[in-house]
Amino acid sequence: MKQFFLFIVKGLTVLLLTMILLDVFYTVVYRKTDNRNKISFLFNTKNQQYDVVFLGSSRVNNHFVPKIFNDQGYKTFNYGITRSRLEESALMLKLMIERNYKIKNLILQVDLNINTNDHSEAIRSLFMPYIHQSETIRQHYAAIPEYNKLLFIPFYRYMHYDSRVGFREMYASLVHKETNALYNDGFNALLKNQRPMIAADLSKYYPKRNKAYEEIKVICKKNKINLIAITTPMCMSTINRDYFNHINSVYPEIHRFENAVTEDKYFSTCGHMNKDGAIEFTKVVFNAFFKPKSKP
Repeated sequence: MKQFFLFIVKGLTVLLLTMILLDVFYTVVYRKTDNRNKISFLFNTKNQQYDVVFLGSSRVNNHFVPKIFNDQGYKTFNYGITRSRLEESALMLKLMIERNYKIKNLILQVDLNINTNDHSEAIRSLFMPYIHQSETIRQHYAAIPEYNKLLFIPFYRYMHYDSRVGFREMYASLVHKETNALYNDGFNALLKNQRPMIAADLSKYYPKRNKAYEEIKVICKKNKINLIAITTPMCMSTINRDYFNHINSVYPEIHRFENAVTEDKYFSTCGHMNKDGAIEFTKVVFNAFFKPKSKP
């Protein structure tokens, strides 16, 4: 019985040491990689200065072309992430402050994403490699049910989120395999057009107060960042476009741009513009809030 007990103890010890070593190895790999996604790029950079930063979901990632701003003398970057929600946008902004970013203007997509205070599990996973290195990430997730497991059990976060930060992603990071996430200053164009285009249905959507959006407003005010919250275009065949009329009843300060681009030729799907549409939309937003900088 004693020998069996010692065997179990030794086995558990080996397992624990293996988990610790794997945890350290994976974390070191992610700490040395900044070209896989926008979160890794953000965490591994410091002291960036931007005239304009874009934050939001795919309706930012695919819709804002930083080059149009850059050509007018502005330094900009599109930090929009497909599938992210306002909670992840809030954490991105907090990480920028932690990494000593200096931001003059934040253009934030606030439209379909104020329907929920929930999070995106897929995007949450991408923050997990840095949870031990960032007080901001720890504070942001301190209240979630699995927090203690993620923080204190070695390698648990990599097993829990294996599909996103497990072996395949670690190996791709180890060999510095690039993705297109950072190309074109973060803008990722949609090149295929759904035809015939299927109308989006917003009949089950209704704007509501959003904790993360309100947190973003507080952060911007505290750090003297000019916040420009906007809606983004959807095709004219969208069912229940009245949804957008209700947004301002909840948040009157949100600027309405859902009708800024209307022709179907500018849309890849009903809810997302193609490259030509993104260019047209970015020009509209630039002209609404900015002017070309005078050349020295």
